[in-house]
Amino acid sequence: MKKHIAYLCADPGIPVYGNKGASIHVQNIIRAFIRAGHRVTLFANRIDGTPPPGLETVHLVPLPAPPKGDNETRARAILAAHDTITAAIAAHAPYDLLYERYSLWSDIGMRYAEAAGIPSVLEVNAPLIDEQRTHRELVLPAEAETIAKSAFSRARELIAVSPGVAAYLKNWPHRRITTLANGVEPQTFAAALPIRAARRDGETRIGFLGTLKPWHGLPLLVEAFARVHAEHPTARLHIIGDGPGRADLETDLAARGLTPYAHISGSIAAADVPAALGQIDIATAPYPAQDNFYFSPLKIYEYHAAGLPVITSRVGHLAEVVHDGEDGLLVPPDDPQALADAILSLARNPAHRTHLGDAGRIRVAREHSWESVAAKILALAEET
Repeated sequence: MKKHIAYLCADPGIPVYGNKGASIHVQNIIRAFIRAGHRVTLFANRIDGTPPPGLETVHLVPLPAPPKGDNETRARAILAAHDTITAAIAAHAPYDLLYERYSLWSDIGMRYAEAAGIPSVLEVNAPLIDEQRTHRELVLPAEAETIAKSAFSRARELIAVSPGVAAYLKNWPHRRITTLANGVEPQTFAAALPIRAARRDGETRIGFLGTLKPWHGLPLLVEAFARVHAEHPTARLHIIGDGPGRADLETDLAARGLTPYAHISGSIAAADVPAALGQIDIATAPYPAQDNFYFSPLKIYEYHAAGLPVITSRVGHLAEVVHDGEDGLLVPPDDPQALADAILSLARNPAHRTHLGDAGRIRVAREHSWESVAAKILALAEET
């Protein structure tokens, strides 16, 4: 049975047609729904651009955007817009499924679905209250907790993107929690393979893809790269992404005399990521040690799909994402020498790099396509 799915993203920090990791996640879930033959109406308060390929048939309903200003003003504006957003959703009914990406100030989708008596799925990507309190500024904490309790308890199905998120959700009122990791489009990222094979630059390029934020371990990567370059002068560092940590990253590289051997691309369009990954040889995700690790790193699935060997930290559930010695290498967190040694072992052994990269590519194509993720979501919705 073909469904009409309402997808709600009320997070003003996520441009649904943008290039952030969260944006790509939104786009790929919707694209997979469409490929399965379903009709999607997308409700969002931040758009940023035109529909990416495959989303041309989406019916987009813009929601009121919060005003510029301090965080509390913006939060109160979103809360004040609840009735307006509910009315916008109702105007395009009926639906067979209400799918919402959890955000700090919205239980709108789950309230609407409960009142309408339709299946509802709430996708939870992070413990947002804790994340906001730790890394940003948590305003209106009581309101944020009230929203979370309401949304989590009303959802017929909670989708946690990692075991860490699932453990967090178990501390809140809920009906059912299912852990479902992120996905990837294998065919799209296969474009990296011929680009890499055609390179004749003589360099060994160590890469990182993502937003330059504190929890991604970029200072550790620079420290490790300094050690790698000292022993392997053809090594180069390629950073694909931008963010608040860029200035510190550039300063660190300059202080070590590594600026000529490093390239920071800045933010690039999602369509350009596969080609960018074709320009690197070894992929990294050097997460620092942290309590309650909850990430489901989209970048690692994309690295694998691009045929890259992946080096990441042994934190949280990442040993279930990167299989040590099979499709990548695991290293202790916060250990620059261990990270450098792992990079050097692959820099000196191109055949092993290829072996690990091929194994990861085959596995994610088999187990982690967005189509399979969407199919599992819809099957869970049918059970509610």
